[in-house]
Amino acid sequence: MRHRLSASIVLFLLLIAGSPADSAQPIRMAYLQNDIHHLALWVAMEQDLFAPAGAEVEIAGVFRAGPEIMTAFAAGELDMAYVGEAPVTTAVANGTASVKIVAQVNTEGSSIMVAQNRSDLRTVADLTRKTVAVPGHSTVQDFLLRKAFIEAGLSLSAANIMVLKPPEMIQALGTGQIDAFIAWQPYPAQAETMGAGRTLATSRQIWPHHPCCVLVVDEAFARSHRAAVDAIVRVHVQATRFVQTEPEKAQAIGVKFTGMYPDTVRRAMAGVNYTWELNIDGEKEYVQFLSSLQYIRQTEPDRFVQRLIDPSVLRRVVSDDSPPARP
Repeated sequence: MRHRLSASIVLFLLLIAGSPADSAQPIRMAYLQNDIHHLALWVAMEQDLFAPAGAEVEIAGVFRAGPEIMTAFAAGELDMAYVGEAPVTTAVANGTASVKIVAQVNTEGSSIMVAQNRSDLRTVADLTRKTVAVPGHSTVQDFLLRKAFIEAGLSLSAANIMVLKPPEMIQALGTGQIDAFIAWQPYPAQAETMGAGRTLATSRQIWPHHPCCVLVVDEAFARSHRAAVDAIVRVHVQATRFVQTEPEKAQAIGVKFTGMYPDTVRRAMAGVNYTWELNIDGEKEYVQFLSSLQYIRQTEPDRFVQRLIDPSVLRRVVSDDSPPARP
Protein backbone atom coordinates (compact mmCIF):
# COMPACT_ATOMS: atom_id res chain seq x y z
CA MET A 1 0.00 0.00 0.00
CA ARG A 2 2.85 2.37 0.93
CA HIS A 3 4.62 1.79 -2.44
CA ARG A 4 1.37 2.27 -4.36
CA LEU A 5 0.71 5.56 -2.53
CA SER A 6 4.23 6.80 -3.16
CA ALA A 7 3.95 6.00 -6.86
CA SER A 8 0.67 7.93 -7.04
CA ILE A 9 2.21 10.95 -5.38
CA VAL A 10 5.20 10.89 -7.74
CA LEU A 11 2.89 10.66 -10.77
CA PHE A 12 0.79 13.56 -9.47
CA LEU A 13 3.87 15.74 -8.92
CA LEU A 14 5.20 14.95 -12.38
CA LEU A 15 1.88 15.98 -13.92
CA ILE A 16 1.91 19.27 -12.02
CA ALA A 17 5.53 20.00 -12.91
CA GLY A 18 4.98 19.46 -16.60
CA SER A 19 1.71 21.29 -17.05
CA PRO A 20 2.16 25.10 -16.73
CA ALA A 21 4.53 26.20 -19.48
CA ASP A 22 4.13 23.13 -21.67
CA SER A 23 0.38 23.41 -22.16
CA ALA A 24 -0.85 22.33 -25.57
CA GLN A 25 -3.20 25.31 -25.66
CA PRO A 26 -2.04 28.01 -28.12
CA ILE A 27 -1.20 31.47 -26.84
CA ARG A 28 -4.09 33.79 -27.66
CA MET A 29 -2.54 36.89 -29.24
CA ALA A 30 -4.04 40.18 -30.48
CA TYR A 31 -2.87 43.27 -32.33
CA LEU A 32 -4.26 46.45 -33.89
CA GLN A 33 -5.64 46.47 -37.41
CA ASN A 34 -3.15 47.76 -40.02
CA ASP A 35 -0.88 49.14 -37.29
CA ILE A 36 2.61 49.23 -38.80
CA HIS A 37 3.91 49.61 -35.24
CA HIS A 38 3.16 45.90 -34.85
CA LEU A 39 5.33 44.91 -37.78
CA ALA A 40 7.48 42.65 -35.59
CA LEU A 41 4.49 40.38 -34.97
CA TRP A 42 3.72 40.17 -38.69
CA VAL A 43 7.37 39.34 -39.39
CA ALA A 44 7.23 36.57 -36.78
CA MET A 45 4.08 35.18 -38.37
CA GLU A 46 5.32 35.45 -41.95
CA GLN A 47 8.78 34.05 -41.16
CA ASP A 48 7.29 31.26 -39.03
CA LEU A 49 9.41 32.14 -36.01
CA PHE A 50 7.07 30.94 -33.27
CA ALA A 51 7.16 27.17 -33.87
CA PRO A 52 10.98 26.83 -33.78
CA ALA A 53 10.93 28.78 -30.50
CA GLY A 54 8.50 26.26 -29.02
CA ALA A 55 5.46 28.54 -29.02
CA GLU A 56 2.11 28.07 -30.69
CA VAL A 57 0.24 31.32 -31.32
CA GLU A 58 -3.41 31.83 -32.19
CA ILE A 59 -4.49 35.27 -33.39
CA ALA A 60 -7.53 35.70 -31.19
CA GLY A 61 -8.40 39.21 -32.29
CA VAL A 62 -7.50 42.06 -34.64
CA PHE A 63 -8.83 45.21 -33.02
CA ARG A 64 -9.34 48.80 -34.15
CA ALA A 65 -8.20 50.58 -30.97
CA GLY A 66 -6.19 49.84 -27.84
CA PRO A 67 -9.07 50.13 -25.32
CA GLU A 68 -10.85 47.33 -27.19
CA ILE A 69 -7.87 45.04 -26.61
CA MET A 70 -7.89 45.85 -22.90
CA THR A 71 -11.61 45.02 -22.75
CA ALA A 72 -10.79 41.62 -24.27
CA PHE A 73 -8.16 41.05 -21.58
CA ALA A 74 -10.72 41.95 -18.93
CA ALA A 75 -13.09 39.35 -20.41
CA GLY A 76 -10.39 36.66 -20.22
CA GLU A 77 -10.19 36.33 -24.01
CA LEU A 78 -6.47 37.07 -24.48
CA ASP A 79 -3.12 35.87 -23.14
CA MET A 80 -0.78 38.37 -24.82
CA ALA A 81 -1.09 41.36 -27.16
CA TYR A 82 0.65 44.13 -29.04
CA VAL A 83 -1.08 47.33 -27.91
CA GLY A 84 -0.59 51.00 -27.09
CA GLU A 85 1.01 51.81 -23.75
CA ALA A 86 -1.54 54.45 -22.71
CA PRO A 87 -4.63 52.18 -22.80
CA VAL A 88 -2.64 49.53 -20.93
CA THR A 89 -1.76 52.06 -18.26
CA THR A 90 -5.35 53.25 -17.95
CA ALA A 91 -6.84 49.76 -17.74
CA VAL A 92 -4.37 48.51 -15.14
CA ALA A 93 -4.56 51.69 -13.04
CA ASN A 94 -8.35 51.55 -13.01
CA GLY A 95 -8.38 47.85 -12.17
CA THR A 96 -10.22 46.75 -15.31
CA ALA A 97 -7.41 44.47 -16.55
CA SER A 98 -4.43 42.69 -15.02
CA VAL A 99 -1.50 42.65 -17.42
CA LYS A 100 2.25 43.18 -17.34
CA ILE A 101 4.37 45.03 -19.91
CA VAL A 102 7.23 42.71 -20.88
CA ALA A 103 8.79 44.49 -23.88
CA GLN A 104 8.65 47.68 -25.88
CA VAL A 105 7.41 47.35 -29.46
CA ASN A 106 8.18 50.81 -30.78
CA THR A 107 8.71 54.44 -29.91
CA GLU A 108 7.28 57.41 -31.86
CA GLY A 109 5.27 56.67 -35.02
CA SER A 110 2.17 58.93 -34.98
CA SER A 111 1.29 62.24 -36.66
CA ILE A 112 -1.24 65.05 -36.57
CA MET A 113 -2.66 65.37 -40.09
CA VAL A 114 -4.65 68.17 -41.75
CA ALA A 115 -6.28 68.38 -45.17
CA GLN A 116 -3.87 69.04 -48.03
CA ASN A 117 -5.77 72.18 -49.11
CA ARG A 118 -6.04 73.74 -45.62
CA SER A 119 -3.47 76.53 -45.90
CA ASP A 120 -4.93 78.10 -42.75
CA LEU A 121 -3.67 75.22 -40.60
CA ARG A 122 0.07 75.59 -40.17
CA THR A 123 0.68 75.08 -36.46
CA VAL A 124 -0.95 73.21 -33.60
CA ALA A 125 -2.28 76.55 -32.31
CA ASP A 126 -4.32 76.84 -35.54
CA LEU A 127 -6.45 73.90 -34.36
CA THR A 128 -8.26 76.19 -31.92
CA ARG A 129 -12.04 75.70 -32.32
CA LYS A 130 -11.42 73.03 -34.96
CA THR A 131 -12.67 69.42 -34.96
CA VAL A 132 -9.88 66.92 -34.38
CA ALA A 133 -10.30 63.13 -34.41
CA VAL A 134 -8.46 60.75 -32.09
CA PRO A 135 -8.67 56.93 -32.21
CA GLY A 136 -9.96 56.76 -28.63
CA HIS A 137 -9.77 58.47 -25.27
CA SER A 138 -6.74 57.44 -23.19
CA THR A 139 -4.92 56.21 -26.32
CA VAL A 140 -1.32 57.20 -26.99
CA GLN A 141 -2.57 59.54 -29.73
CA ASP A 142 -5.03 61.24 -27.37
CA PHE A 143 -2.13 61.76 -24.96
CA LEU A 144 0.11 63.19 -27.69
CA LEU A 145 -2.54 65.60 -28.95
CA ARG A 146 -3.16 66.96 -25.48
CA LYS A 147 0.57 67.26 -24.88
CA ALA A 148 0.90 69.20 -28.16
CA PHE A 149 -1.93 71.51 -27.08
CA ILE A 150 -0.26 72.24 -23.75
CA GLU A 151 3.08 72.99 -25.44
CA ALA A 152 1.27 75.33 -27.88
CA GLY A 153 -0.29 77.19 -24.95
CA LEU A 154 -3.80 75.91 -25.64
CA SER A 155 -6.31 74.67 -23.11
CA LEU A 156 -7.41 71.05 -23.41
CA SER A 157 -10.86 72.28 -24.44
CA ALA A 158 -9.54 74.53 -27.22
CA ALA A 159 -10.70 72.12 -29.94
CA ASN A 160 -13.61 69.80 -30.48
CA ILE A 161 -12.10 66.36 -29.86
CA MET A 162 -14.05 63.43 -31.28
CA VAL A 163 -13.38 59.69 -31.45
CA LEU A 164 -13.05 58.11 -34.87
CA LYS A 165 -11.45 54.83 -35.88
CA PRO A 166 -8.27 55.34 -37.96
CA PRO A 167 -9.60 53.61 -41.11
CA GLU A 168 -12.40 56.22 -41.22
CA MET A 169 -10.22 59.27 -40.56
CA ILE A 170 -8.85 59.87 -44.05
CA GLN A 171 -12.27 59.98 -45.71
CA ALA A 172 -13.62 62.22 -42.96
CA LEU A 173 -10.67 64.57 -43.51
CA GLY A 174 -11.21 64.63 -47.27
CA THR A 175 -14.92 65.39 -46.99
CA GLY A 176 -14.45 68.13 -44.41
CA GLN A 177 -16.18 66.29 -41.57
CA ILE A 178 -13.07 66.87 -39.48
CA ASP A 179 -10.30 69.47 -39.69
CA ALA A 180 -7.50 67.24 -38.45
CA PHE A 181 -6.72 63.82 -37.01
CA ILE A 182 -3.97 62.14 -35.09
CA ALA A 183 -3.33 58.46 -35.74
CA TRP A 184 -0.66 55.82 -35.72
CA GLN A 185 1.21 54.81 -38.85
CA PRO A 186 0.47 53.89 -41.62
CA TYR A 187 -2.68 56.08 -41.68
CA PRO A 188 -0.80 59.41 -41.74
CA ALA A 189 1.42 58.07 -44.55
CA GLN A 190 -1.66 56.82 -46.41
CA ALA A 191 -3.27 60.26 -46.17
CA GLU A 192 -0.13 61.72 -47.75
CA THR A 193 0.18 59.21 -50.60
CA MET A 194 -3.53 59.61 -51.40
CA GLY A 195 -3.09 63.38 -51.57
CA ALA A 196 -5.74 63.83 -48.89
CA GLY A 197 -3.60 65.17 -46.07
CA ARG A 198 -0.29 66.60 -44.97
CA THR A 199 1.63 66.38 -41.73
CA LEU A 200 1.11 69.19 -39.24
CA ALA A 201 3.32 67.65 -36.56
CA THR A 202 4.89 64.25 -35.96
CA SER A 203 4.91 62.61 -32.57
CA ARG A 204 8.71 62.73 -32.79
CA GLN A 205 8.41 66.53 -32.80
CA ILE A 206 5.81 66.54 -30.00
CA TRP A 207 7.72 64.18 -27.71
CA PRO A 208 11.03 62.75 -29.00
CA HIS A 209 11.58 59.04 -28.27
CA HIS A 210 8.18 58.70 -26.60
CA PRO A 211 7.01 55.15 -25.81
CA CYS A 212 4.15 53.96 -27.93
CA CYS A 213 3.26 50.27 -28.29
CA VAL A 214 4.22 47.45 -25.96
CA LEU A 215 3.98 43.68 -25.67
CA VAL A 216 1.81 42.75 -22.70
CA VAL A 217 0.84 39.50 -21.01
CA ASP A 218 -2.05 38.58 -18.75
CA GLU A 219 -0.71 38.31 -15.20
CA ALA A 220 -2.25 34.92 -14.45
CA PHE A 221 -0.98 33.52 -17.76
CA ALA A 222 2.52 34.85 -17.05
CA ARG A 223 2.63 33.12 -13.66
CA SER A 224 1.64 29.72 -15.05
CA HIS A 225 3.38 29.86 -18.46
CA ARG A 226 6.78 31.41 -17.87
CA ALA A 227 8.52 29.39 -20.61
CA ALA A 228 5.86 30.31 -23.16
CA VAL A 229 6.12 34.02 -22.33
CA ASP A 230 9.91 33.84 -22.61
CA ALA A 231 9.56 32.20 -26.01
CA ILE A 232 7.23 34.93 -27.31
CA VAL A 233 9.50 37.72 -26.09
CA ARG A 234 12.52 35.95 -27.60
CA VAL A 235 10.69 35.81 -30.95
CA HIS A 236 9.72 39.48 -30.58
CA VAL A 237 13.39 40.45 -30.17
CA GLN A 238 14.35 38.29 -33.15
CA ALA A 239 11.61 39.78 -35.33
CA THR A 240 12.48 43.34 -34.30
CA ARG A 241 16.09 42.74 -35.28
CA PHE A 242 14.83 41.53 -38.66
CA VAL A 243 12.92 44.80 -39.13
CA GLN A 244 16.03 46.77 -38.21
CA THR A 245 18.43 44.85 -40.46
CA GLU A 246 16.16 43.84 -43.36
CA PRO A 247 13.91 46.89 -43.86
CA GLU A 248 13.03 46.11 -47.48
CA LYS A 249 11.90 42.57 -46.65
CA ALA A 250 10.05 43.88 -43.62
CA GLN A 251 8.38 46.48 -45.82
CA ALA A 252 7.10 43.76 -48.14
CA ILE A 253 5.58 42.00 -45.13
CA GLY A 254 3.98 45.27 -44.06
CA VAL A 255 2.46 45.66 -47.53
CA LYS A 256 1.04 42.14 -47.33
CA PHE A 257 -0.59 42.64 -43.93
CA THR A 258 -1.95 46.15 -44.55
CA GLY A 259 -2.83 45.87 -48.24
CA MET A 260 -1.37 49.36 -48.70
CA TYR A 261 0.99 50.61 -51.40
CA PRO A 262 4.73 50.04 -50.89
CA ASP A 263 5.38 53.80 -50.83
CA THR A 264 2.82 54.21 -48.04
CA VAL A 265 4.40 51.48 -45.95
CA ARG A 266 7.91 52.82 -46.63
CA ARG A 267 6.90 56.30 -45.46
CA ALA A 268 5.14 54.85 -42.44
CA MET A 269 8.13 52.77 -41.34
CA ALA A 270 10.41 55.79 -41.62
CA GLY A 271 8.47 57.46 -38.82
CA VAL A 272 8.64 54.50 -36.42
CA ASN A 273 11.51 53.43 -34.19
CA TYR A 274 11.28 49.66 -33.73
CA THR A 275 12.76 48.51 -30.42
CA TRP A 276 12.25 46.01 -27.62
CA GLU A 277 14.03 48.13 -24.99
CA LEU A 278 11.64 49.34 -22.30
CA ASN A 279 11.14 53.09 -21.83
CA ILE A 280 10.41 53.23 -18.10
CA ASP A 281 10.85 56.99 -17.74
CA GLY A 282 8.37 57.54 -20.56
CA GLU A 283 5.84 55.31 -18.81
CA LYS A 284 6.20 57.39 -15.65
CA GLU A 285 5.35 60.50 -17.68
CA TYR A 286 2.28 58.73 -19.06
CA VAL A 287 1.14 57.96 -15.52
CA GLN A 288 1.62 61.52 -14.33
CA PHE A 289 -0.16 63.01 -17.34
CA LEU A 290 -3.09 60.57 -17.26
CA SER A 291 -3.46 61.29 -13.56
CA SER A 292 -3.58 65.02 -14.26
CA LEU A 293 -6.45 64.39 -16.69
CA GLN A 294 -8.16 62.22 -14.05
CA TYR A 295 -8.21 59.28 -16.46
CA ILE A 296 -6.49 57.44 -13.61
CA ARG A 297 -5.69 58.11 -9.97
CA GLN A 298 -2.12 57.23 -9.04
CA THR A 299 -0.40 59.17 -6.29
CA GLU A 300 2.79 57.07 -6.47
CA PRO A 301 3.80 56.77 -10.15
CA ASP A 302 7.12 55.05 -9.41
CA ARG A 303 5.52 52.22 -7.44
CA PHE A 304 2.79 51.81 -10.03
CA VAL A 305 5.29 51.57 -12.89
CA GLN A 306 7.32 48.98 -10.96
CA ARG A 307 4.18 46.83 -10.71
CA LEU A 308 3.16 47.40 -14.33
CA ILE A 309 6.49 46.74 -16.08
CA ASP A 310 8.29 43.43 -15.72
CA PRO A 311 11.82 43.76 -17.19
CA SER A 312 12.89 40.32 -15.96
CA VAL A 313 11.68 38.53 -19.11
CA LEU A 314 13.77 40.73 -21.38
CA ARG A 315 16.78 40.31 -19.11
CA ARG A 316 16.51 36.53 -19.41
CA VAL A 317 15.81 36.53 -23.14
CA VAL A 318 18.38 39.10 -24.26
CA SER A 319 21.01 37.49 -22.02
CA ASP A 320 20.29 34.08 -23.51
CA ASP A 321 20.31 35.54 -27.03
CA SER A 322 23.55 37.51 -26.67
CA PRO A 323 26.61 36.33 -28.64
CA PRO A 324 29.32 34.65 -26.55
CA ALA A 325 32.02 36.92 -25.18
CA ARG A 326 35.35 36.90 -26.99
CA PRO A 327 38.24 35.29 -25.09
